Amino acid sequence: MKRLDDLSKEQKIELFSSVQKLLLSIGEDPGREGLIKTPERVVKALFEMTQGYDQNPKQILSAQFEPENYDEMVILRDIEFKSLCEHHMLPFSGVATVGYIPSKKIVGLSKLARLVDCFANRLQVQERLTHQIAHALEEHLEPIGTGVLVKAHHSCMSCRGIKKSGATMITSSLTGVMRKDPACRHEFLSCIK
Repeated sequence: MKRLDDLSKEQKIELFSSVQKLLLSIGEDPGREGLIKTPERVVKALFEMTQGYDQNPKQILSAQFEPENYDEMVILRDIEFKSLCEHHMLPFSGVATVGYIPSKKIVGLSKLARLVDCFANRLQVQERLTHQIAHALEEHLEPIGTGVLVKAHHSCMSCRGIKKSGATMITSSLTGVMRKDPACRHEFLSCIK
């Protein structure tokens, strides 16, 4: 995917013009002092908030290590993230908990946080975000099982429509033994409380 720096001057002008037209359509004056640089800021922000398209989960998880006979759960809790809802392009934010039971390899904890950001920094729905994190771990780390739990607040629900700001959406994705073995699933879910 092309990033903002890769675009020609003409392509950037076209994007900025699109934001100016949007401002005009809602009754604003894109020429007033506070809005003069808004089109450029909006475009830059959108490219920044969608940089996950340029990130590769396989590459993020490529620095692997021997587990040295460690075969218990590895869990990283409360990984903060911000994403954009693909339906309204409004932000949603929350925390993800990522866990896995190693079979062949382990990865550094920062890699789990980077994996969350890789998928969060795209236009998303929370259900797919949760699934993508779990299945990237499954595909590239080949663990015995994975567990991902995501809790988020959606501004598309709090700022518009029903306007319920206190609601939290919770999604989970379990694979392998964490899905099939009730005791293992219970251990994962109890560790994240």
